[in-house]
Amino acid sequence: MVMAEERVTSPFLEGNFAPVREEVTAEDLPVIGELPEGLEGMFVRNGPNPQFDVIKNYHWFGGDGMLHGVRIKDGRVSYRNRYVQTEAYKREKAAGRALWGSGLGEPEFDNPNGPSRGNTGNTALVWHDGRLFALWEAGDPHHIKLPGLETIGTYNYNGRLLHAFTAHPKVDERTGEMLFFGYNMMGFDMAKQGAKVPYLQYSVVSPEGEIVLTTPIDLPRGVMMHDFAVTEHYSIFMDLPLVFDMQRAMRGESPLYFNKDLPARFGILPRHATGDQIRWFEAPPCYVFHTLNAFEQGDEIVLDACRMKDVDLGALDSSIAPTPEDRRLVREDGNQVLYRWRFNLRTGALKEEALDDQTSDFPRVNDSLVAYPARYGYTARFEAGNGMPESDAIIKYDLHTGRHWVHYHGKGRYGGEGVFVPRPGATAEDDGYVVTYVYDHNTGGSEFVVINAQDMEAPPVARVPLPQRVPYGFHGAWISEQRIQAQK
Repeated sequence: MVMAEERVTSPFLEGNFAPVREEVTAEDLPVIGELPEGLEGMFVRNGPNPQFDVIKNYHWFGGDGMLHGVRIKDGRVSYRNRYVQTEAYKREKAAGRALWGSGLGEPEFDNPNGPSRGNTGNTALVWHDGRLFALWEAGDPHHIKLPGLETIGTYNYNGRLLHAFTAHPKVDERTGEMLFFGYNMMGFDMAKQGAKVPYLQYSVVSPEGEIVLTTPIDLPRGVMMHDFAVTEHYSIFMDLPLVFDMQRAMRGESPLYFNKDLPARFGILPRHATGDQIRWFEAPPCYVFHTLNAFEQGDEIVLDACRMKDVDLGALDSSIAPTPEDRRLVREDGNQVLYRWRFNLRTGALKEEALDDQTSDFPRVNDSLVAYPARYGYTARFEAGNGMPESDAIIKYDLHTGRHWVHYHGKGRYGGEGVFVPRPGATAEDDGYVVTYVYDHNTGGSEFVVINAQDMEAPPVARVPLPQRVPYGFHGAWISEQRIQAQK
């Protein structure tokens, strides 16, 4: 007889953080406004969505991956949502209930199903070599078929993928290469009888989809390295003081904690070099979830990212954060703002400065300019005083002049990461649209919105009310119809 588990409560299981369980397909959706002429493709966004009532504990990062997709084709709009069918998802579906907790606390060593849920495939998406992948930063990517959002299975590059695959690889659209890394916070692999493994490894995938380089990079300790950045000739790694401590995990605490006594280190490695050629720069302690972009300028490497002066991941965990005040990830004093670092490769000097004072994250540029100088960037602004990661606006930055524009979603309306979509035949960097999902607290419904990137302060040019609420999530991608038709 299976004993009933106590139902877990958390603000990240309520409101528009609450999961939707039904997988739906809807065609010929109504459009408010007018869809841009010639715009055809699919916007897909990933995010956590537990398929069953949560047991033991819940962290926002721990839910099953669910993809929400809106397709525009022949002037018609359709929507569908599908779970990423990971191994853990399939095992729980067969059991008809949750088999693991979803927190960042103590591993469940006494759980007959294994110590953790593992790969949820719930974080981000990347298109490369004719395939769309759903990503999680501590496991293999999952190959997703469009437009149906079916999970084909995990993808390991014919056995050549030897380490975890970051949720934030970088695709250089000029060379066709994809650069990625994988970190291991413990320094050993439980699946290989505790074999020692590097804390960090880095790989390069050719335009033809072959892993052509894998190299270890030495780190003094295990850290959570969520993102990195690349330039035309270099890759930039962030050894930041969000460190891993197994003893804390064994006490039921978050194994990740921010050690303010350690510096922030930025490692710069030639794109195709081995890890022993990395060069480190030190800065005051901070944390970065997401980079906007990086590029080369004379002797300098320039990195733009959303910087936090500290971070507490336990604020998202139901078992670690006992009160609503504890559960405030976006704190007034967190100072999570767009920031710039300059690393001088000739002199070794480092300069840093804030580019804004508004709290925001989920930064994006025009994908064609990843690794190269971009004039414009887009971030999701977090509502002042809210304390929850709810975005009330999208900010567009002119990185040349310092000017910015704000697209406010409206009272009680919250969106997410804004993804830039070039206008067919575009002639300028910002000639296109920013798309996202917006949830309306006033109606309880969600919309797909299309914003003119060259007129950000105007209302959306098109809004598509969706047949099902879209919970808050993480990262999205736009896949053109041409790519959908040519996918592998």
